[in-house]
Amino acid sequence: MRDTLYDSVPYRVPEIEHRYGANVHLLADPFLLDLLAKLAAKETEQPVVNNLVVDIYRSLARVVVNAEFPRKVVEVPTRMIDHTPEGVWRGQTLEPDTRAVTVNIARAGAVPSHTVYDMLNTVLIPKLVRQDHIIMSRMLGDAEQVVGAGIGGMKIGGDVDGAFLLFPDPMGATGSSLSMALDTYKKKVPGTPRKIIALHLIVTPEYLRRMRKDHPELVVYAVRLDRGLSPEKVKGSVPGTYWDEEKGLNDHDYIVPGAGGLGEVMNNAWV
Repeated sequence: MRDTLYDSVPYRVPEIEHRYGANVHLLADPFLLDLLAKLAAKETEQPVVNNLVVDIYRSLARVVVNAEFPRKVVEVPTRMIDHTPEGVWRGQTLEPDTRAVTVNIARAGAVPSHTVYDMLNTVLIPKLVRQDHIIMSRMLGDAEQVVGAGIGGMKIGGDVDGAFLLFPDPMGATGSSLSMALDTYKKKVPGTPRKIIALHLIVTPEYLRRMRKDHPELVVYAVRLDRGLSPEKVKGSVPGTYWDEEKGLNDHDYIVPGAGGLGEVMNNAWV
């Protein structure tokens, strides 16, 4: 008889209580909150900025893979097999025969997406892992508020049928860019994804409301929720209790307290 201790490995996402629905996961992770606070600090510059983004996304992707991806039970002979027939470990690991597509929404999504892409290649069969690219930018109105998003180019390498479709996009602010990217995959890319998952550093209540309206099937994972411009009665309340009154965007649709324009900061390009 083999030990069955690891035949079914429980995993629970560490998350804070909220009322945004079952598809939203706001992590309760002091380590990641620490790294994110350092990343968002005014004095933090390159190369520390991108190093922190990589570190956070490695951990965030691990949470998503543990919680969402399929598993299988394996038997692996260890180096002790030469000494005893009991030198075989049996337990549940990730199912390597899993399709995954990670999407780089340039600019801010380039480093996060590539980090997730590299990590997935270590645990899945690499030929089943793909990275797509969409060049996108905010469209601003007369008052410099976000009125939409524009696509400047795409490189999509095939269908998404049965794949985990991942969007590692740091800032879930208005949701206009991600909503357009999702519309593009639904209308122009063949196949039905197994699941669509967004991986964010920071999200706002406005973003979550937009996603529930435009793409209710989207699963959201975020290190932090920012609603710093909300009225006093909102602060300290369970997120989503006063959803219509929660506010995390300023008049120019930047997140408060936020981290500034990460697309600019990560690329040292201020236009």
